[in-house]
Amino acid sequence: MSGSTQRRYGVIDQVLIQVDRALRTVCGQPPVSGRANPADGHLHPALDEERSRETARLMRIDHSGEVAAQALYHGQALTARLPQVREKMEQAALEENDHLAWCAQRIGELGGRTSALNPLWYAGSFAIGACAGWLGDKWSLGFIVETERQVIDHLNGHISRLSPEDTRSCAILEQMREDELHHGTQAQEAGGAPLPTPVKYLMRLTSRVMTGTAYYV
Repeated sequence: MSGSTQRRYGVIDQVLIQVDRALRTVCGQPPVSGRANPADGHLHPALDEERSRETARLMRIDHSGEVAAQALYHGQALTARLPQVREKMEQAALEENDHLAWCAQRIGELGGRTSALNPLWYAGSFAIGACAGWLGDKWSLGFIVETERQVIDHLNGHISRLSPEDTRSCAILEQMREDELHHGTQAQEAGGAPLPTPVKYLMRLTSRVMTGTAYYV
């Protein structure tokens, strides 16, 4: 027998694994990397009701974005051709789980709630990620590069809208931005191909629909 063997999962096993991941992401406690919450050490700001409600809505959008990111990585890892690409996807997904936990905690502190449409965001993003992986690793990696670029722009906009006193929310979003930049750079260096302009436009349009809806629902 070989000293190191890799377990092979059957179709039913793969389905059960994906269902478990989806349930943990949308309504459970997904596994995290163990990193400390960036908000730790920052005081709770004295925000008025209107500001707290607005910040909770912004964090809800960010939380939904991380749900979608999880689904993308899970779908891409499922259909990735090369083992090293699959490993990168799964590691990135684990780090994105940190973002989910941080955003959820901050939303709770602000008296808000996560989006009721998170199952929809997950399902749609998983399908997109699986299709991207099926097209080939270079396109799947290119999809990550563009996704992270758009997410960073989105986070920059939210950071600029936060109250200057709300260093807790700001610390979370800044660490998320740093992680997204790292994931995008990794995907670029691994051979991600530039996406066609129409695909980038469609991605931006889809993102606007999700963020606009998650703000209210």
